[in-house]
Amino acid sequence: MASNKRRRASYVAALAAAGALLLSACGGESTAGGGAGEETAAAGAFPTSGSGEVHVYNWTDYIDTDELKRFTEETGIEVILDTYDSNETLLAKLQAGATGYDVIVPSDYMVAQMIELGLLQDIGVSTFPNGANIKDNLMDAYWDPGRNYSAPWMYGSTGIACNATAEPGCANITSWKEYFTAGLPKMDSLKDQVEVVSAALRATGVAADDLCTTDKAKYLAAQELLNGFKPAVIESDGGIERVVAGTSNVRHAWNGSTHRMKVEVPGVEYIYPSEGLNLWADNLAVPVGAPNLDNAKIFINWMMDPKAAGKQSNFSGYDNGIKGSDEFMDEALKTDPAVVVPADKVALLSSTPNCSEDARALYTEVFTSWQDSQ
Repeated sequence: MASNKRRRASYVAALAAAGALLLSACGGESTAGGGAGEETAAAGAFPTSGSGEVHVYNWTDYIDTDELKRFTEETGIEVILDTYDSNETLLAKLQAGATGYDVIVPSDYMVAQMIELGLLQDIGVSTFPNGANIKDNLMDAYWDPGRNYSAPWMYGSTGIACNATAEPGCANITSWKEYFTAGLPKMDSLKDQVEVVSAALRATGVAADDLCTTDKAKYLAAQELLNGFKPAVIESDGGIERVVAGTSNVRHAWNGSTHRMKVEVPGVEYIYPSEGLNLWADNLAVPVGAPNLDNAKIFINWMMDPKAAGKQSNFSGYDNGIKGSDEFMDEALKTDPAVVVPADKVALLSSTPNCSEDARALYTEVFTSWQDSQ
């Protein structure tokens, strides 16, 4: 346990530093090509491009479909995209026996859980032609040391989006406690039990390194706080559109989605709550039973090309884990404090908790009770 905590601490510090350095690459030469060229064929064991399909199961509104068309043009493989709204939805789908997906996009803690549950394939990502492009600080990730099961996708944090122009009251919010007790109209929440409950635990005084506590009294305090929180919307999907349309002005939000809101609504700002906030990293992985394994490998390798990763960052609003991708990224991303962590906010970030089964059950209990009370 101690060594795991040290790995997490190193990951948090390195990832935050990467953001503070304006999304700079970590050095090293990038591998040419996106998985369809001569390097791939020369790799021997690595599959070549061809035809057929690759079935991708990703978060909603989290991948540039124009880039998927480019992937098909370059490889001859058609992408069939399906979407979900939380890690728990993804896990439940796989545990229920779904075997039709080739590539999935779990977050850090969920990768660790899925490896433990035997749901992911060891595909040797670090040995892929573009495996050398993985940023050094994301290679020895605590959830997948050495990168055998997963490739980096996007990474970011979860805080609060505030349109102070439309709702001046949210400009006074500096903490999770103030967010949960503000009682403002047009408030919006993620439908994500890990994010909601961990934020409530932080708001009631639980330290970042104790977010996987099994002390029921701490969950009761979080539950009591949430009982008074009545947002107009509890939904992970569509948050950007609601803020842009003005139907939501204050939102529990991911930093990249906040960046995309700001592009349309300049008055939106990203708040780093004073009790701290979750730092997460999403990943590309292949579930056990994937029907098109070779196509999945080609897809993941193609997405680890710097141009492909940079284009995906421009679409999603998040930084990514690929060296050299910043060359292809919009300047607006590199200067947005929602994306690039300000130096005085770095210490607030801690990795999303990867809890024991007992703690996860308590998270589920609190979250379900809160939803049912709305």
